[in-house]
Amino acid sequence: MPGEALSPVSTLCLAILHRGDATGYEIKKESVDGNDSYFIDASYGSIYPALARLAADGLVTSREETQPGRPARKVYSITEAGRDALLKALSEPPGPDVFRSRFLLVAKFAQDLPASVLAAAVAERRRHIAEELAHLDRIAADCCGKPSVAWVIDYGRACMTTSLKQLDERADELIAIGHPPIADAAE
Repeated sequence: MPGEALSPVSTLCLAILHRGDATGYEIKKESVDGNDSYFIDASYGSIYPALARLAADGLVTSREETQPGRPARKVYSITEAGRDALLKALSEPPGPDVFRSRFLLVAKFAQDLPASVLAAAVAERRRHIAEELAHLDRIAADCCGKPSVAWVIDYGRACMTTSLKQLDERADELIAIGHPPIADAAE
């Protein structure tokens, strides 16, 4: 991998392995549903090819571990070259954040939707934000006093609470853009 930049998914795999050895399944779970799901959009289908490239480039190693009554599992470890590659990748400018929101797509078409659909979308978005804030609280409880992790959690909380404040202050405007149900419109 001389001179070649790491993909975002490869960088995330190395970041997870930097904390300790893990199976491909554990890396997938952490990057898709776990505490590291906030950083890179990694799908289940992208993790194993990234790990294969990292192994081919000597940035990770793997070993088979037997399990009683179950198939052997492959456990990955980061190498010293992998640690160096991770730090090099993290030293590059991060580029813009990627934000995608199905809620915003619904909001974009507010004039074409019933107000009830918009109200339900707002309620769902509020629920999702509350879940994300609770998840950040759980991460904070487990962060072992690391100042960098605490800073990241505070940043995430600020983003989420700002979104929630926008909904609290302006959701009625969005809902009002929607049209009333057909029965109401006929009256």
